[in-house]
Order: sequence, then structure tokens, then C-alpha cells
Amino acid sequence: MAVEQVRYSAEELVEFEDLLRQKLDKTDRELEHLKQSIKKESSGQDSNHTGGKTLEDGADAFEKEQLNHYAARAMKYKQQLEKALVRIKNGTYGVCVDTGKLISKDRLRAVPHTQHSIEAKLKRN
Repeated sequence: MAVEQVRYSAEELVEFEDLLRQKLDKTDRELEHLKQSIKKESSGQDSNHTGGKTLEDGADAFEKEQLNHYAARAMKYKQQLEKALVRIKNGTYGVCVDTGKLISKDRLRAVPHTQHSIEAKLKRN
């Protein structure tokens, strides 16, 4: 009788730690780019600006709002990645919080910060 694996081994977790760190680095670069874009938007006043609201002002405000939205999403994603790295360190990474069973490696490769197996995710929806 085969014993069901309840945790990934340290060797197996190395792949996921590397993947999480790569995604974290990419997210950090994206956040830095967004911050620079937001700063540029904030300081980009035209010297001919008359103080009246124009279509261009509205477009600029919308673009700044979009950049802030993307930055907030990237920050949330970064936090999820960081929490996943903590789960690797404390040995709970890859275990579904709903079922207590291992999340498939394919799912973790696709969504490395997840805490839910595909079965649990489908039941929630």
C-alpha cells in the first residue's frame, strides 16, 4: 500500500522557490516602472496650461488612475508571492488550505502563489 505524500520534499520545493523568486523579481521591476510612470504623470504639467479642465486633463487623470490600479494589483501580487516563499520556509507550501492535500505540481507551476488545489477552487466558484 502506497503512502500518500503530504508535503513536498526540500528538493521538490527548490523548483518552486526559484519560480517564485523569478516572478517576484519581475514584479519588482514592473512596480518600479509603474512608480516612475506615476511620478512622470504627476510632474508633467504643461507650461501653457491655462487652469481650465480640458479633454486632455481628463485623459491624464484616467491614465494616472489606471497606473495606480496596476500598481495596487502588482503590490498585492508581490505580497502573495512573498507569503508563498514564507510557506516554503515553514513547510506548508503546496498544501491546499481547504482539503489538506497536495496541490498538483502543474497547478503550482501555473499559479505558484496559490493555496488551493484545483478541486477546492472549483468548489468555491
